[in-house]
Amino acid sequence: MSFISLGLSGFFQRALDEQGYEAPTAIQAQAIPAVISGRDLLAAAETGSGKTAAYVLPLLEILQSQDAPASNCAAVLVLVPTRELALQVETSIKSYSRYMPRRVTSLAVYGGVSINTQMQALRGGCDLVIATPGRLLDLVEKNAVKLNQVRHLILDEADRMLDLGFAEELQKVLSLLPPQRQNLLFSATFPEEVDALIDKLLFNPVTIEIERKNKLPESLTQRAIEVDTEQRTSLLRYLLSQHSGDQFLVFVASKRAANNVAIKLNKAGFNADTLHGDMSQIDRNGALQSFKAGQTQVLIATDLAARGIDIPLLPFVVNYDLPRSPADYIHRIGRTARAGEAGTAFSFIDHSSDAHFELIVKRNQLTIDREQIPGFERNSTPPPEALQPTKGPQPIKGKRKSKKDKLREAAERSKAYEGRQGSSIWSTAKLKSED
Repeated sequence: MSFISLGLSGFFQRALDEQGYEAPTAIQAQAIPAVISGRDLLAAAETGSGKTAAYVLPLLEILQSQDAPASNCAAVLVLVPTRELALQVETSIKSYSRYMPRRVTSLAVYGGVSINTQMQALRGGCDLVIATPGRLLDLVEKNAVKLNQVRHLILDEADRMLDLGFAEELQKVLSLLPPQRQNLLFSATFPEEVDALIDKLLFNPVTIEIERKNKLPESLTQRAIEVDTEQRTSLLRYLLSQHSGDQFLVFVASKRAANNVAIKLNKAGFNADTLHGDMSQIDRNGALQSFKAGQTQVLIATDLAARGIDIPLLPFVVNYDLPRSPADYIHRIGRTARAGEAGTAFSFIDHSSDAHFELIVKRNQLTIDREQIPGFERNSTPPPEALQPTKGPQPIKGKRKSKKDKLREAAERSKAYEGRQGSSIWSTAKLKSED
């Protein structure tokens, strides 16, 4: 199967050949014809599945035969949860459209940088706007962009947008769009909030690889290493020494932890950098570019980067701190073993994270044997702080909330948005659950 056989023009194949694309992935083979035909789309987009090309390529094919949008207007709106993903999508658009006869314009808009530059870039209209919801609404309020001519809406990583608290902003954006448009929704997981969004947004969609379990490539090796809390940095240095020259993406729980670990690694002679929310956008871009170029051996990141880094040959990921969400574990380790390449994900398990790691394993239906590395064996006796009960109310066995209860609670939290009939994502879910 070739990309041309899916309905794409030959000049796209030339651009794809230059980037080393040999054949469409499974999601691309199914999504591209559906998008070109104008259908709404619902796709379970696994990490490394090629989802960006699955929607960018057919939309570029459609734009090829359409006129450029009017001033301050956009034809395609791609909503994403992070600045990093916005930049990644824009980079893909520029690469894929390199040989198009009709010049298409694209712009990534996000917070943390000057809004004036983005306002100026939108004056002449823009074929594809890739935006985080908050900055997009800022631009709308300043009349820098109009959404009433959007013909194609893409929600990339819908679950992440809702998880990061973009529900209100997302509802506002949807209320500004024309009712007649094509909608494409990509999500790695499908919590109740995403189900409600699907019901509101999509009309008779084509569904692709919809499964509620996250799949991991066979080329990915997962290792759970038991280690005392204070020995984690020493263990990390040992792993770096054992794989000298290989790159490591290390996930930590906080910005402070990222800075502390980076300082210790640099003092030990390793080339380490950080990526977290307190950094300026220029510094974040620089850290990513240096890591992608192989100039940095170790990038220490918070979950900000869990879905925003695309490095095909990244060999190692380390969970220095475990993620709070079991689903985020999959997104983190999915940064390695991409495109058929081998990769290894290490998880450090101290006494205080024993129960949480078991929850991660159970929720993701994984089997991971624990191990200890000689010289870094974990103390057999847990420290007193690891035995302290978790603060806050604990779940009661047999009293897990039903899906209907969760939807009703979500509806209560969103009463502030329910003034306009039919405008709320949550009210749609509430009505459905009570039918």
